[in-house]
Amino acid sequence: MSAATSAARAKPPLAATPMTFARSIAAACERGGVSPADLLKLAQITPSQLQRPGGRITARQMEVLSGAAMQALDDEGLGAFSRRLPWGSYGMLARASLSSPSLGVALKRWCRHHGLLTDDLHLKLTTSGDTAIITLEERGDLGRHGAESREFSIVHVLRNLHGLACWYVDSRIPLQGARFPFAAPPHADAYRHMFPGPLRFDAAQTASTGSSQAELRFDARYLALPLRRDEKALQQMLQRALPLTVLQYRRDRLLVQQVRQALATHPDTTHSADGIARLLNMSARTLHRQLKEEGASLQVLKDEVRFERAKELLNRSDKPIKQIALESGFQNEKSFGRAFKTREGVPPHAFRESRE
Repeated sequence: MSAATSAARAKPPLAATPMTFARSIAAACERGGVSPADLLKLAQITPSQLQRPGGRITARQMEVLSGAAMQALDDEGLGAFSRRLPWGSYGMLARASLSSPSLGVALKRWCRHHGLLTDDLHLKLTTSGDTAIITLEERGDLGRHGAESREFSIVHVLRNLHGLACWYVDSRIPLQGARFPFAAPPHADAYRHMFPGPLRFDAAQTASTGSSQAELRFDARYLALPLRRDEKALQQMLQRALPLTVLQYRRDRLLVQQVRQALATHPDTTHSADGIARLLNMSARTLHRQLKEEGASLQVLKDEVRFERAKELLNRSDKPIKQIALESGFQNEKSFGRAFKTREGVPPHAFRESRE
């Protein structure tokens, strides 16, 4: 092991989470009749540290404290709402959206179902041009326990939703912007870790309703991505759902989806990397590099899309094999037949006959 590796591993975790969030949780416990002392001790936060202005804790400390408090209170809303969100509520929301065909459908379901748990806030997904917007509208008095509690409640819900969206599609989803209905807090610098992207504080009230809104914005093309998780993955995630953040996702699958779409839509002009790159307004070199960074291969994507298309045509049409080969993006019938047999174990005509 090199000295640099040893130093990297020995580096302490970044303490970037505002201590004010820990104070909000401790206050919620006290209001709920639960002493926070043991919970703070479990998270290795001393009473003096808790009251330190400008103090910070690590993500792990936040995970331990919030998880223990949610279970002790049996409230995943941590006292923010007019009624409790019993332990397992957010897991139930995640499961209810797991069968969605795309991220857009999953997020709309999640927002709608969240409204069944509490009417203190209203969540909505909309699009404006190429931008997807998640809006959080306050309808109850989230500030009835103070400004710190209100801030934490809003951040808690938006972080949960953004993190879940990234988990659903196993992709980093960069934010184009985030706005919050309160003035920039003293710890505003911590928001660049929680919501990477342009930030706006002290958002104006909605003119029509007089209620305050927070929102997250991102590229609307992510909404078309298919979910990449199943029940087994959900069970594993729920064992440690609280550290769910966007920072763990180094891969952005949007380019993969764009390449797949280009291959499926323009099979006649995407035989080469140059052809695909031209459609995506980039160089072939950049295309290969970014796909490699995302853990994908252009050849693998080409094979997947072409064979999906070929099998669909073989199953659902009576077109000649030669025509199917060309429509699937192969140069000729011979190369198609050879590749198909290698991949599927049978030639195209035998695959077609097996449907009958």
